[in-house]
Amino acid sequence: MSGNRDRFSTATRLRQLGERTAAHVYRSQSRRQVRRSRLTGRAALLVLVLCTLVVALAYPMRQYVSQRSEIAEQQQEADRARQRLEELRDEKARWQDPAYVEQQAREHLHYVRPGETGYTVVDPEEAEERRRAETGEADRPWYSNVWDGVDKADRPDDN
Repeated sequence: MSGNRDRFSTATRLRQLGERTAAHVYRSQSRRQVRRSRLTGRAALLVLVLCTLVVALAYPMRQYVSQRSEIAEQQQEADRARQRLEELRDEKARWQDPAYVEQQAREHLHYVRPGETGYTVVDPEEAEERRRAETGEADRPWYSNVWDGVDKADRPDDN
């Protein structure tokens, strides 16, 4: 009976309850640790996969973006070329018109029709600069030009 008594005594029951509780707590902690380690391993694997994807896709994405910008630039250049082509076609059509050709010849080449008198107005300052460039006075020191002017003023005119 003493074995039965021992079995039902409060101290024995408390000890058994404590052992069972400790075992239960230990098992639940080990399960949590296993879960945590699994989650940590899973999380690490997920992070590793994501990093690998980012690294693997970074270069192709950069290439894609740069190629898209190059394509946009090429399209803009093609648009500019089309616009220039249209301008040149318009200019070619204008040059096919005899009245336009005559107007350009009169304006730029100073052509006149038979029986007309052409006049050219010359800017005096521009004419003087051109004369100095032809005679080389522009390269000489200023005082040489002054003395030459004095010498010319002293000479009698050869009229």
